[in-house]
Amino acid sequence: MLSFLATIFWNVNPIIAHIGPVTLRWYGLFFMLPFVVGTFILTHIYRSERVSPQWVDVITIYMLIGTIVGARLGHMLFYDFEALKADPMVVFKIWQGGLASHGATIGILLACWLFARNNKFDYLWVLDRIVIVVALGGACIRTGNLMNSEIVGKPTSAPWGFVFPRDAEHLLPATRPLPAGAVQVAALPVRFKDDTSSYQPQPEGTPVTADSPMAVPRHPTQIYEALFCIFLLALLYSMWNRTKERTPRGQLFGLFVVLLFTQRFLGEYLKENQVAFENGHLFNQGQLLSIPLIFIGIWVLWRAGKDPENPYGYAPRDLGKEGDALPTLAAKV
Repeated sequence: MLSFLATIFWNVNPIIAHIGPVTLRWYGLFFMLPFVVGTFILTHIYRSERVSPQWVDVITIYMLIGTIVGARLGHMLFYDFEALKADPMVVFKIWQGGLASHGATIGILLACWLFARNNKFDYLWVLDRIVIVVALGGACIRTGNLMNSEIVGKPTSAPWGFVFPRDAEHLLPATRPLPAGAVQVAALPVRFKDDTSSYQPQPEGTPVTADSPMAVPRHPTQIYEALFCIFLLALLYSMWNRTKERTPRGQLFGLFVVLLFTQRFLGEYLKENQVAFENGHLFNQGQLLSIPLIFIGIWVLWRAGKDPENPYGYAPRDLGKEGDALPTLAAKV
């Protein structure tokens, strides 16, 4: 059984289908899924605290724009600044790939601040509820990364190692004998101009040439992070469900930031670096960007609920006791 598990051959096509000029991708599906499912979770939370679910539609628009803009700008600024300098218009070519979770975090923080300011919500009250949905989003995004065979881990001999033949960037020169669990691969022809490179396993005993590549078992870091985000989702929701409108202001947000980015910092030790300039440094870019966020989370968590004049945050309580909406909201988007 362990021998089988050590050679999980992950060769899933990241493209679901081509429909005329439109290409449907697994990553796009998993990117949008939390915005759909998250509205149901947030609606339940808002109703439970007598906040009209009409606000969910408003904040979802803020979140969608903040996430996409922040993730794209974050990638260009943090990981591909040279390309941005050479052609500033490349920032709009989102179909070429390149989204950064730290940029998305900044975009979400800014989007929630704008929502809170424009609609008279307490900023930390908004963040304490939205992180529950963001945890779901993190799990979905990492699942999308798995479907893309990207953000792979370092080689491992663990029995759950994944072989990623589509991750052409991290294929290694084949050796004889092949390392345990490794698979010699050969390139397949590309059918569509937007397809990623695809490789297929070669029969056992295929002669090794100078340019023969192999895919070796690697840590499925996408799965590690997705499972951790599911844990965060369960933890944060259970904490909110116990206290609801009496949740200490900043507690859930602070805890989320500390746990998520501590995991991100430690998890980077199992990942391959995403860009060449990270090689040879004590910390990679993902770790450097996580450190200030961890300290911010610690500071917020330490102060959670300690403001005697505003221990729980505030939001418009525009539902009656029976859940009936009060007069129509004048939301500003």
